[in-house]
Amino acid sequence: MQKIIIFDMDGTLIDSKKDITISVNYVRELHYNLEPLNEEFIVEAINKEVRNLPELFYGTQVYEKKDMLAFEAHYEEQCVKSPYLYEGIQETLDALKDADVKLSVATNAPTKFAKRMLSSLSVDHYFDVIIGADAVSHSKPSPEMLHKILQHYEYDRARDRALMIGDNSKDILSAQNANIDSLFATWGFSPETDFKNKVDKPQEILSIVL
Repeated sequence: MQKIIIFDMDGTLIDSKKDITISVNYVRELHYNLEPLNEEFIVEAINKEVRNLPELFYGTQVYEKKDMLAFEAHYEEQCVKSPYLYEGIQETLDALKDADVKLSVATNAPTKFAKRMLSSLSVDHYFDVIIGADAVSHSKPSPEMLHKILQHYEYDRARDRALMIGDNSKDILSAQNANIDSLFATWGFSPETDFKNKVDKPQEILSIVL
């Protein structure tokens, strides 16, 4: 039997809100001469189940290509300046790896940013698969990323156990859509949830999985 954990990244493994905010505000000033937004607004906007981020961030109805290119060029350098692992994540990853739990990451961020950020924090080696929204046709809450990871492990529902851990309703819905279990992480970007299966500290994962 395999035990497989699929982690979300931003707001679950790492706190990246400072760098996301800096890059969004860079584009706001560069293209629209708009005042900066605060971290709390940006995190809340990102975590909304239904939202139009271009409208909230830039006042446009669609994500203009010039904005996307400017954000990605800026964020590629910015994304490794301030992120940090949440307290307890390192120790939890160590314990899971020592117990031969299979670990992967499914994030709605682009894959190249995810790999760069996790590498900068020296935790990329824990994960067998790191996959972002650019590698699939549909991002979370679609189960497509999770299906690709489960296929990597040749997952057999009758034999193996798989678990998605994230701080967002989209993470939970993606797990439901993939027909696997999930845990809501309250230490990240969304401290409040109505979802019953939740963990308040990374170490709580160990008692559930091991």
